[in-house]
Amino acid sequence: MALPLHTLAFVQPNLYQDSVALMRVAQRLLALPEVVNATLQMGSAANKAILHEAGLLNPEVQDAGPADVMVVVQARTPAACALARAAAQAQLAGQPGAASGASDPAAKDDIVARSSAMALAKVARVARTAGQPAPNIAQISVPGPYAAAEALKALKQGLNVFMFSDNVPLAQEVAIKQEAVRRGLLVMGPDCGTALIAGVPLGFANNVRPGAIGLVAASGTGLQEVMTQIHRMGGGVSHAIGTGGRDGHAAVGGATLLQGVALLARDAATKVIAVVSKPPAPEVAAKVWAALQATGKPAVLLFLGSDLRAAVGVPANGQPALRVVHTLVDCAAAALRLAGIKALAAQAYPLPARPRFAKRQKYLRALYSGGTYAYEAQILWAQAGLRVMSNVPLDSSLLLPHPRQASLGHTALDLGDDEFTVGRPHPMIDQAARIERLLKEANDPEVRLVVLDVVIGWGAHANPAGELAGAIVQARRAARCGGRELAVLGFVCGTEQDPQKLSQQEATLRAAGMVLAGNSANAAWLAGRWLQ
Repeated sequence: MALPLHTLAFVQPNLYQDSVALMRVAQRLLALPEVVNATLQMGSAANKAILHEAGLLNPEVQDAGPADVMVVVQARTPAACALARAAAQAQLAGQPGAASGASDPAAKDDIVARSSAMALAKVARVARTAGQPAPNIAQISVPGPYAAAEALKALKQGLNVFMFSDNVPLAQEVAIKQEAVRRGLLVMGPDCGTALIAGVPLGFANNVRPGAIGLVAASGTGLQEVMTQIHRMGGGVSHAIGTGGRDGHAAVGGATLLQGVALLARDAATKVIAVVSKPPAPEVAAKVWAALQATGKPAVLLFLGSDLRAAVGVPANGQPALRVVHTLVDCAAAALRLAGIKALAAQAYPLPARPRFAKRQKYLRALYSGGTYAYEAQILWAQAGLRVMSNVPLDSSLLLPHPRQASLGHTALDLGDDEFTVGRPHPMIDQAARIERLLKEANDPEVRLVVLDVVIGWGAHANPAGELAGAIVQARRAARCGGRELAVLGFVCGTEQDPQKLSQQEATLRAAGMVLAGNSANAAWLAGRWLQ
């Protein structure tokens, strides 16, 4: 019988930290001996609600303010909790500056910036010294309650904005983007995880060759999948502009989608434009369609799961230079064709014989780190006649009642959703939560197969395949001990140029017994086929 965990909770007051920094600290704490859970959150009402739902809102952190960091650690021993507390406090405090800094003429650039204005002045000094142009993008990754104010400050200083921050009220997003449009500036976000501007990565991104295809997407992992497939087919990317997932909302009006299209239309390096999004409001879909037509450039449009022809009256023989596609990989392939690039021969992904499943094995369990992959797969499975429950369902009738506790029938989970990341870093950074769920699903005698995505690139885990491989072996072994054969299927989103190297990640996963497809859609298709 498992022993109860010891919980330690405390507040670090008046310590304004962005979510990425807090996730990194949590990841380091989880690596300590006997530490099982670690969460660091700013003390906002939204974050307290998440902690409460997870059963982690201890009395010690209930009174934390929005500028305070809430730290909750669960470990197997009190000593491990104490060690984690000391480690957390040390990491949050950071390294002290050099004592001799006051006498150093350059010491003013060693001072920690306490505002966007200070940061801009500091970076501008460095740029001038190096003979480089002044910065024109501000990256914002602060708690949601503060993000809008910081974005407006950046806009007023003439900066475009990349907002990693989430939990920003919709009304504030509308106000920020209206101000950006008025000033002729771009706001990527809020909740924007990916962008690649002239080869410079923002958030999570992949190392792809430069080229003629420009991308605009209201989807982080969807944008990564399209850009990596373009690279793997032999094409290149001029810019990849993220918009944040709510840009297609009627109130936002597709502000950044439309600005992104306009920017790429004016960019001489961009010969083909591709737009990717979950279904936007009908009026936004119509505006984006019209904007693409107005560019005069060949374009590809993917509104996942949307009947675009019904929404905006696209003629059956729509103009040849404006293609409508239905999957992420098809978006990449269509963009290459419009750019006049002959795709490289596709890498072979051998399809093994379908395993002999036991009669009781009926169900699919998909454990995604990318929400767009979960959405695309559900569309493909619905087309195949499968009813798939999810925490991010296609419609409310398929909402999984208690996703943290149990699956139900066919289930597809987005483990990067807020309800799963409380107490743990995002699964693109740390696989622990996904490994825990994989082993749980493997012990269900009715599960036939598990689907996994593995995302590499800048910002992602240094070796996600290495972290997953042991768990895949253990899961398949557990099924065999129960007289069953468990199939583990999936794909890797990335390139050979990424720090983790695509071929090495795939080789590690194959050695562990995972069946790989070359892209997200093919992985979903194969899973559906093996359920027949």
